[in-house]
Amino acid sequence: MIGEGVKAPSNNAPGTTVEDILSGGGGPGGSFRDPNPGPNDFFDDEDEERPDKASVITWIVLLVVLMTFGGLLGAYIVIATNNVLEWKPFDLPLPVWVSTITIILSSFVYHAGKLAVDKRNWLASRNYFVTTTVFGGIFIASQLLAWVALWRTGLYLEGNPYAGFFYILTAAHAVHVLGGIVALGVVVLRNWRGTSLYDEREYRRKLVRSVGWYWHFMGGLWIAIVVLLAFWK
Repeated sequence: MIGEGVKAPSNNAPGTTVEDILSGGGGPGGSFRDPNPGPNDFFDDEDEERPDKASVITWIVLLVVLMTFGGLLGAYIVIATNNVLEWKPFDLPLPVWVSTITIILSSFVYHAGKLAVDKRNWLASRNYFVTTTVFGGIFIASQLLAWVALWRTGLYLEGNPYAGFFYILTAAHAVHVLGGIVALGVVVLRNWRGTSLYDEREYRRKLVRSVGWYWHFMGGLWIAIVVLLAFWK
């Protein structure tokens, strides 16, 4: 009969079905998609390379912060090296060192939270981010105690440029840390419950990464401020 013995050419192994071909597979040994893809299989290279709004905004904010504190720290160094008579350094109060330890610990805890988000461990990430926020509150509280300690000793903004720089640098930094605490609150609320939605997971991952850049930068900036105030007098 006409058509008998005519078979469509196929490079697929025995057992290949129409569904396999339409889905891009090739039977045993072919190139089927993994029916149970791992977490890394969901990421698209184009999505990874495309900058998100959170990261762009964060980099702009960091650039502004860097320029602001760069000018303040530069002015501090210039005046400190000019041997001005009114320049009267003093020992930093204890709360400043408490602040330093606190903000360093907060960076480690935040990084642990980021790793938990990458692993989709929502409960752990929530706990880590809440702890980071608490550390941020302790940092601000210790700054207030440092200012109170200086006021009680009669050290104010006027009359001593060193004291003036102490108040200006620490107050400006505290304001930016408050902004970071607000961002941490957003991160905590966003990761309060788990999710199986890909878009939501991606949004959380990028948000956590961007806020982390800001928070770690604030920690590094604080260390630079303390080093100057304590050892460059």
